[in-house]
Amino acid sequence: MSKPIHAIIPAGGAGTRLWPLSRRTYPKFLLDLTGQGMTLIQGTVDRLDAVSQSITVVTGTAHVAAVADQLPSVDRDNILAEPLPRDSMAAIGLAAAVIAHRYGRDAVVGSFAADQTISHVPAFHNAVEQAAALAREGWVVTIGIEATGPSTAFGYIQCGDNLGVEGAPDGCKVNGFTEKPDAETAATYLAQGNYRWNAGMFVVRAGVLLEHLAITKPELAAGIETIAAAWDTSEREEVLASIWPGLEKIAIDHAIAEPVAANGGVAVVPANLGWEDVGGFDALHELLCVTDEDSAKGAKVLRATNAATNAHIIAADSDDALIATSTDRAVALLGVPGIVVVDTSDALLVTTPERAQDVKGIVDYLKTTPSESLT
Repeated sequence: MSKPIHAIIPAGGAGTRLWPLSRRTYPKFLLDLTGQGMTLIQGTVDRLDAVSQSITVVTGTAHVAAVADQLPSVDRDNILAEPLPRDSMAAIGLAAAVIAHRYGRDAVVGSFAADQTISHVPAFHNAVEQAAALAREGWVVTIGIEATGPSTAFGYIQCGDNLGVEGAPDGCKVNGFTEKPDAETAATYLAQGNYRWNAGMFVVRAGVLLEHLAITKPELAAGIETIAAAWDTSEREEVLASIWPGLEKIAIDHAIAEPVAANGGVAVVPANLGWEDVGGFDALHELLCVTDEDSAKGAKVLRATNAATNAHIIAADSDDALIATSTDRAVALLGVPGIVVVDTSDALLVTTPERAQDVKGIVDYLKTTPSESLT
C-alpha cells in the first residue's frame, strides 16, 4: 500500500529544556530549530505525507490556531484540541478512536512525535511500511532507532527473533522495554547489538490499540471511546468537558507498550533513520552545522525567527559555540569555544552543552517566582 497508515501527531509539552526559545505559549514543535525553513511539526507532516491516508494532530487548545496556520494541508477537523494535558496515552488513544469512527477499527494508525527530526526519509518510509504490514497481522509495532552511542537519555528496546511476516523482512519480536539506563548499562546494551533506542513511534490497528487499552486501563479506554463517539456531533464540547479532565495521565509506553510486550504482542522494525530527538541545546548543538558566515566562522548559528534574519552574529576564537537568536540584536562572542548563547526579546541564556539538560531547572524555578510569565 502506497499510503498504509493514518498518522497521528501528538503535539504537546513546553520543551522546557529549550527555554527561552521554547515557551508554554509557543513550544518547540512550532519553531524552526533546524534552520531548514520548516518548523519541527511542519517537517513531521512533510515526511509523513507520503505514507499517510490522513494526518491527525492532537494539541492543546492554546496551540490549535498556530498549528492550523502552520499546517494548511491538514484538514481543520483533523486537529483535535485537548482541554488540558493528560499525557500521551489519552492523546493518542483519542485520535485512534476518532479515526476508528471515521475509517473503521481496522484502520492502521501510526503515532509520531511532533518534535523529532529524521534525515533518512526513504528509510523512514520503508520502516513505516514494514510496521504497517506487521500491524495488519495484529501486532503493536514500534520503530527501533539504531543507537549511535550509549546514551542515558533514551529508553531501549530489546529485539528478539525475526517474525517472518511478509512485507516486513526486518520485523522482530520485542523481548522488552527498558527505561533510561545508567551509562554502564547503556554501554552493555550497545555492545550486545540487539538493543535499539525507543523513539515513541507506534503503529497498530486502531481497534487493536483500543482493545489492549480496554484490558490494561479499562476506565481510560471507556472515557476515550465515549469522547470519540461524540467527537463529530454537536455533543462534543459537553462530553469532552465532563470526561477529559478525569482521564488518567499515563504515557502510552506504560499503558500499552510495556504490558503488551510482556505478553508477547509487540514487534519492532529496527531502522537507521538519522533520527534526532531535539530535547535540549546539547541535541541542537549536534544537529546544526558550523556556519559559513564570515563573521562567525567555526560557530553554529540558529536564527529561530524571521526577526533574527538580519541579526549580526560575531564569533571570534569561539569554535563550536552555539548562538541561537530570535531577535535582530547583534550577538558577539570572543574567546568562548563550545559555549551556548540563546538570545530572545525578554530572556538571555548562557550555558554549555554539558549542562543543557539542566535548563529545565531554570524554568521550574521561574514558575515559583513573579517571573512565571517568562516560562
